[in-house]
Amino acid sequence: MGYNKYTMSKRDYYEVLGVSKTASDDEIKKAYRKLAVKYHPDKNPGDKEAEAKFKEINEAHDVLSDKQKRARYDQFGHAGVGGASGNPFGGAAGNPFGQGGAFNFNGQTFNFDFGGGASPFDDILGSIFGFGGGARRARRGADYQTTVTLTFEEAIFGATKKVTLEGKDLKVKIPAGIDDGMSIRLRGKGGPAPEGGEKGDLYVRVRVKPHKHLTREGAIILSEHKISMVDAALGCEIDVETVDGTVTMKVPAGTQSGTPFKLSGHGVPFRDNGDRGPHIVTVIVETPKNLSRKQKELLEEFRKTKKRGFWG
Repeated sequence: MGYNKYTMSKRDYYEVLGVSKTASDDEIKKAYRKLAVKYHPDKNPGDKEAEAKFKEINEAHDVLSDKQKRARYDQFGHAGVGGASGNPFGGAAGNPFGQGGAFNFNGQTFNFDFGGGASPFDDILGSIFGFGGGARRARRGADYQTTVTLTFEEAIFGATKKVTLEGKDLKVKIPAGIDDGMSIRLRGKGGPAPEGGEKGDLYVRVRVKPHKHLTREGAIILSEHKISMVDAALGCEIDVETVDGTVTMKVPAGTQSGTPFKLSGHGVPFRDNGDRGPHIVTVIVETPKNLSRKQKELLEEFRKTKKRGFWG
């Protein structure tokens, strides 16, 4: 699947921390602390290699110290935890489209800018051509900001939203795979230009409504599905709610509570090729609380036969 290309070059998290795959929580914690002290930026000022190593260590610890993430990582590898810090787009931390990056979507250019303010190149160009960065910025119109709210599905598949500015309406195309808190920068769609200047930019901040049953980690969609202990023991088929509709999934006999299953291609689309991450379903086995007399007798009989060695 497409998500492999974003994670195949990453080192194994157990290897990063120098522990075995059966390491306990305490062993993982001790290994992390030792390496974090060794490669901390404060102890290695200006050392880019140490800085990268420190980031890699923290990423590994973030996954292996979380029981659910570790279980998904053990079963699915990096694809099970959304690659690098849950970011399927390969940009800098906090900005999945790259610092000041842009891309074309249906003929419209989207500029993603999380830092705010003018580019540092403004001052460089200003010094070359004889004007200060501040003077250049002064000739621009004001930047406008607005917020659009998306449903969970609209964030996954993209949408067109109408925003109202001063005296005019503007349709904004939201690309597939955008996440809550991201901002779209539309150049020249802000305040009017002063004489001899250029129009300001429009920053559209995205808010995504939570889904009743689904959550998201980068390119991965997550959900839980409860089954009875009888279905877990004997195996069954369940109907899973996905963003693509209901999908029937087979649960094998003997499934334990907390076991994750992967539905490939039902997650979040990647920006450049249209491939999609997985939807991971965690099966939760429910223990019955109110048993009839007959049910209790059957379970007691099962317990006796198990003690005699006839079962598992």
